[in-house]
Amino acid sequence: MKVHFIAIGGSAMHNLAIALHQKGYKVTGSDDVIFEPSHSRLAKYGLLPAHEGWDITNIQPDLNAVILGMHARIDNPELLKAQEIGIRIYSYPEYIYEQAKNKLRVVIGGSHGKTTITSMIMHVLNYHKKDFDYLVGAQLAGFETMVKVTETAPIIIIEGDEYLASPIDRRSKFHLYHANIAVISGIAWDHINVFPTFGDYISQFDKFIYTIFPKGKLIYCEIDEELNKIVLNTTANVEKIPYGIPANKVVNGITFLMPNTPLNIFGNHNLMNLNAARLVCEQLGINEDEFRTAITSFTGAAKRLELLSTINRTNVYKDFAHSPSKLKATIDAVKAQFFDRKLVACMELHTFSSLNSAFLNQYKNTMGKADVRIVYIDEKTFFHKKLEPLSEAVIASAFNDKDLLVFNDSGALESYLRSLNFGQTNLLLMSSGNFGGMDLIKLAYELNS
Repeated sequence: MKVHFIAIGGSAMHNLAIALHQKGYKVTGSDDVIFEPSHSRLAKYGLLPAHEGWDITNIQPDLNAVILGMHARIDNPELLKAQEIGIRIYSYPEYIYEQAKNKLRVVIGGSHGKTTITSMIMHVLNYHKKDFDYLVGAQLAGFETMVKVTETAPIIIIEGDEYLASPIDRRSKFHLYHANIAVISGIAWDHINVFPTFGDYISQFDKFIYTIFPKGKLIYCEIDEELNKIVLNTTANVEKIPYGIPANKVVNGITFLMPNTPLNIFGNHNLMNLNAARLVCEQLGINEDEFRTAITSFTGAAKRLELLSTINRTNVYKDFAHSPSKLKATIDAVKAQFFDRKLVACMELHTFSSLNSAFLNQYKNTMGKADVRIVYIDEKTFFHKKLEPLSEAVIASAFNDKDLLVFNDSGALESYLRSLNFGQTNLLLMSSGNFGGMDLIKLAYELNS
């Protein structure tokens, strides 16, 4: 099989390219810019394009498929050439389905918690040496790549994103997988650039339920009101399995799953994720005792409440939280777990939605439980996303927080953080970006030095 990737540098795209290369396919790719870690990882497997940019000579009639990434535009010259000569063009979720249509497909959807639930399931299956394929949105300990597709694995675990499949396919990615077992972790408005109203966004999850294979399983968070409405009203031919927060206790800063299973994770949000993973694993033949034995060693996915340093009574965490619901859940979790410590919470407004003034009010009161509340915006982000800059007053008003600190210079932010006394105080750094290139690891270890 010969496959060409247009926009091979994307996170999912380059991982799928590596997975197909490992399967024995002849893989080529192109992109106009490739950042780390994609650049090094493609080079490692001999898949790095010889030069940046698009080249129509990459598109030859002997190609079996072209896989189109979201970074490409609809007027991309390679795309136009592939369309002209009639080569089959796939989005990456379509191609994942092609690789998995004869497998049992587990698809994890929801506005938040997808990566963690998927990671938990993978960790448990791996612990018990089960054979499975996967697609996950973060690098996990024990897994070399974020995508694996083989001929032999009977199961595939897929993190199902509600965003668009490709520039020429406006369907949500998770609609294309046709799950046998599906999870919806919750619904909170996001991606307003493609779903301009909450109703538009909600409808993607309603449609997702109808894509589940007939008589399949739908595992859903019954605590989420909007999700409950959708599930109760659906006429889809699925078995509905609800979940909530499992019984737990916190002892000396460690969360235990009742009666006595210690965990490396904490917070109601993560405990609900754990319950969803447990129910999926149950459907896959993993019993309660086997699940508990495995999950006690789960330390989390990269950037999901990732502990950067712990010195005396100061923990520094990095988290992917950026949407309002994720922001609030993450802050609340850290504060509840360490109720006797102060919390400095710093988040970066980085996504298209978060930087849009029409959406910004969704952040009202989300940081309230933190003792020091900071918002950072890299000034260059507005330019790159072609958005009007937001003033400090507008941001503080949207968050409903007159004491909110707003920074647009990473050097000034780092200087401020270093000036604080972190005695018996935790720091939580939340972003889907990189805080203007700030070295978070170095900062974490030097705060109290």
